[in-house]
Amino acid sequence: MYIFAALIFENMDRNSLLGLLLIGGILIGWLWYNQPKPEEIKRRQQIQDSLRTVDAMERSKAEAQAAVASVKEADSAQIHLNKDSVAEVNLKNTYKDFAVAAKGENKQIVLENSKIKVVLQSKGGNVATVELKEYTRPDKKTKVELFNNADSSSQSLVFLAYNNTLQVHTDSLYFTASDVKKTADEQVISLRLPTANAGSYIEYVYTLKNDAYTLGYQVKMVGMQNIVSQNTDQLTFNWNMLTPSQEEHIEKEKQNSTVYWKFNDEDADYINPGKDDEKSIADAPVKWVAFKQQFFTSAIICDKGFLKDGAFVKTSADKNSLTHVKRMRTELNLPFAHNPSESYEMRYFFGPNQYNILKQYDLGLEKMINIGWPVFNLINRWLVIPVFNAFDGAKSAVNYGLIILMLTVILKTLLFPIAYKTYMSSTKMRLLKPELDAINKRFPDPADAMKKNQENMALYKRAGASPFSGCIPALIQFPILIALLNFFPASIELRQKAFLWAADLSTYDSIWTFGHVPILNSIYGDHVSLFALLMFASTIAYTWMNAKYLTPDTQTQMPGMKVMMYLMPVIFLSFMNSYSSGLSWYYFLANVITFAQTMIMRKVIDDKKIRAEIETHMKKPVKKSNFQQRLEEMSKQRQIQPKTKK
Repeated sequence: MYIFAALIFENMDRNSLLGLLLIGGILIGWLWYNQPKPEEIKRRQQIQDSLRTVDAMERSKAEAQAAVASVKEADSAQIHLNKDSVAEVNLKNTYKDFAVAAKGENKQIVLENSKIKVVLQSKGGNVATVELKEYTRPDKKTKVELFNNADSSSQSLVFLAYNNTLQVHTDSLYFTASDVKKTADEQVISLRLPTANAGSYIEYVYTLKNDAYTLGYQVKMVGMQNIVSQNTDQLTFNWNMLTPSQEEHIEKEKQNSTVYWKFNDEDADYINPGKDDEKSIADAPVKWVAFKQQFFTSAIICDKGFLKDGAFVKTSADKNSLTHVKRMRTELNLPFAHNPSESYEMRYFFGPNQYNILKQYDLGLEKMINIGWPVFNLINRWLVIPVFNAFDGAKSAVNYGLIILMLTVILKTLLFPIAYKTYMSSTKMRLLKPELDAINKRFPDPADAMKKNQENMALYKRAGASPFSGCIPALIQFPILIALLNFFPASIELRQKAFLWAADLSTYDSIWTFGHVPILNSIYGDHVSLFALLMFASTIAYTWMNAKYLTPDTQTQMPGMKVMMYLMPVIFLSFMNSYSSGLSWYYFLANVITFAQTMIMRKVIDDKKIRAEIETHMKKPVKKSNFQQRLEEMSKQRQIQPKTKK
């Protein structure tokens, strides 16, 4: 560095050196002039001290806040720890050994075959939802769902435990589900309710076979003999269901939904669908209890029978709801003997109310289908149902409106011999009108009414005619009509089967809904059924034909009968307007066929020939029956009795 400075000075001239010295002097003088005064130095020192103090305070505050936060976090953790401890203690105090199952995640498990889809849930270990895969709701898209545990159904096993200090309801506890075991024929799953004791648990085993409407349900009580109270000798099975609406008209569902049950050795019984009622069913061991909807049923079945003690059923209509029909409930009991291991075999039925399906279980479940009283249900069992079943395989190709036509033709063909004899007898009575008029002239006095009737009866007998012939068709048709009146609205075969303008033959059709008209609604309804109108028109036509051609004397002898004959179709119309359109269609066809049969017989049968037969028959000697002889003797006795003075 010195060498470098010497070189600079060596190469500089005198003027350059003077200039450099002058600049250095100026720089030194400027630095001296601008150096800080003692006061300024002191003030700057104070500022620096203040800044250091503030910085220290900020660091202390941050450290204090961090310390407080740390303390709060520690306190909060301690509080949560204390709360958790309290909750655990409360659970143990409340549920005792079942506390390990008091909390959990409600998982769902699906069992499914070609008929039904069953959703089980881990909470309660019960059936949460059942879907019928072959049937849809009125929108034709949504599958029929018999119930949904989320808002409409619960099943629970209830019992007293720990010397009556705890009442256990399994639907509030969490089960642990095993994996679903599948074979070629069935699916099996176990749901276990654990306790704090590894050797004590409750297990539900569900089995779903292929192509079945039944779900096997086995309850196992393992190591529960010391947990269940010693004075408890039975377990209670509770089932509560709020049935959802499945059909277009919820009022029809309410009229056909109720609880059925069957004792081991008796026929099925039920609560009147029109009433809210609770009934004890403790008369005998119960075979099954069914929650019957209009076309579908959910039932619990125990082949060995539930205990009779304490069993009951209950129904209550959800009157204001447009989505749910009725709440149904049953409480059934199972024996518990305090053995180390006890098992109960039960099964559910989830399916349609179809006669042949229910009949195959041989449990009397088919009794839930209202096919009429014993006298009338023979017609449904041996004629109507077989005809429906004959076309069941081709139901996608054959319309049920046409099947009803075929059924009507078969019935009218079977009844034709009776219709023919009735027509012949009615024709004879019509041709006897001159003789009947002559008898009326001979006995104009009302006091001689009995004698006049005797003469009329004698005339009928001589002519081979019957005054009751006009009643025979009605008497024959009546049981058939009553049988079909019960069967058609309950026939799932007609459900959602469309024909012409009717979307569903199991319920009424409507071509015009006119709304709320108070008096008219109570008598006729709020709509117009075209099938019911056709039935009404055909009935009026048949009544007119019957009065004109078959029983013309009725109008003169009993004028009030004429009014009644035309009033009955009007009354029937008010009823059929809100009834099954399939039945109205059948009745219309029956009237048309009867009308056609009568007109053909009038064309084919010669009245002159019948008159000749009557005259031939009247010439034959007539033997009086014992009954007729007694009538005549009674009439003579009355005539010879002296008249008492008033």
